[in-house]
Amino acid sequence: MQYGNVIQRWAARLVVYAVLGVCAFLMLFPFTYMMFTSLKASGDVFRYPPRLLPYSPVTRVYQDQEVPVYRFKIDGKERDMVLTGQKKGFVFLTTADRVNVSAPRQSPIVAQVPEEEAISTGEKMTVTDALGNSAEFEVFEVTLDGQTQRLLLAYRSRLDEFVDPDDPQVVTYAVQRTAKAVERVDLQFSNYDTVLGLNLDRALINTALVTLGVTVGQVVTSVFGGYAFARIPFKGRDTIFLLYLGSIMIPFMVLVVPMYKLMVAIGWENRLVSLIVPWIFTAYGTFLMRQFFLTIPKEIEEAALLDGCSRLRILWTIFVPLSMPAVATQVIFTFLYAWNSFLWPLLIIGEGNESNHVLTLSLIRLSNIAADKPNLVMTGAAIAILPPIIVFILAQKYFIEGIATSGLKG
Repeated sequence: MQYGNVIQRWAARLVVYAVLGVCAFLMLFPFTYMMFTSLKASGDVFRYPPRLLPYSPVTRVYQDQEVPVYRFKIDGKERDMVLTGQKKGFVFLTTADRVNVSAPRQSPIVAQVPEEEAISTGEKMTVTDALGNSAEFEVFEVTLDGQTQRLLLAYRSRLDEFVDPDDPQVVTYAVQRTAKAVERVDLQFSNYDTVLGLNLDRALINTALVTLGVTVGQVVTSVFGGYAFARIPFKGRDTIFLLYLGSIMIPFMVLVVPMYKLMVAIGWENRLVSLIVPWIFTAYGTFLMRQFFLTIPKEIEEAALLDGCSRLRILWTIFVPLSMPAVATQVIFTFLYAWNSFLWPLLIIGEGNESNHVLTLSLIRLSNIAADKPNLVMTGAAIAILPPIIVFILAQKYFIEGIATSGLKG
């Protein structure tokens, strides 16, 4: 009975881990595919069926030219061969019982013979299939395995010539489009240089400046505001805080027109400062810091006041170090918001002012310029998404701690 319980627990764990593994795979696969696509060549993106890893064709020098290598199996041995640029006509022959009357090119082929080696009898044979469809086919005589056979012409085609560069006497013929190309995993890091050269480097710098300004501004104002509402008694404090907190419920669309008019009136239109200053005050950040400051024992603050510390020193030396989890949480949220902001930059900066573009605007421009090159579009997306991921990884410890502790006391 005891062993049965152990087996049940292990089985339950395996099921849970399997479900979590599948969910993790489904969540990570789009990101993984985007990253690998950003390292692919343009031709490799459109390959069907699609592949995860980036591949590039293997090339060799043949007749003073660098040409791709194809692999064929000849006489039971695999050979790497190159395209010569020559073509040769072939006839594809089949038997009367195998020929596809409606679609001769889909018939099972018995023999593939060069046109000059196939002997036409001048005869034609009428073949009727089970559905009553009839068609005439030319009759050829060919020698297979020492025996002469009369076969029907399914179709003619010109095939590309391939030769072994190490042994030019070995020649084969195939359709280049369907031939098996020799490929190797090749990471195209040059895609990032190409994309950064399309003004994305300037947009990346602008986005970093705007994000840094908004993040630092929101953290500073939230820390001061949160401390004031949590620790400094003044008349109407709770009422003002509720009104300030209620501003969260005002939709952004309601503020767009007055904010735009204000930026135009003070001459900040098409300038990066208009992306920073209006967003350095946040009711959410003030609320977050206030709630965290309320969890800090008052006795610590009272002891500091008795020792002659000012409010500013108490805030900087006691409250801020103890509130690093909450600060890290706000930094992550603010960073993500400022980094991914699109609507306000589109309105106040516009698509035409490329020198002040942020990443979200440049990605729209990139998707238009490189509409036929999804690998470059994915490269731009990778450049935009990697910094937030790095910030989250570095601040993950504080972020989780902030989420776990921010609701302990209201």
